[in-house]
Amino acid sequence: MSEPTGTAPTENTPRAFGWCHWHQGHAGGVRLIEVIEQGSGAGGAQFACEPCRAVYGLIPYADR
Repeated sequence: MSEPTGTAPTENTPRAFGWCHWHQGHAGGVRLIEVIEQGSGAGGAQFACEPCRAVYGLIPYADR
């Protein structure tokens, strides 16, 4: 039995849709950029779309 190699084709890969904190609008393909931790508070997270990641040189949290 042959095993698949490489990544899934882009048309089958799900994309996240959410709020981009850099251009302050909704976008497809957002990725987590920064986790904001607080000792006793709720904390938070910042997401960025693909164009903003390219323009601002942002590296997704999972890729660090």
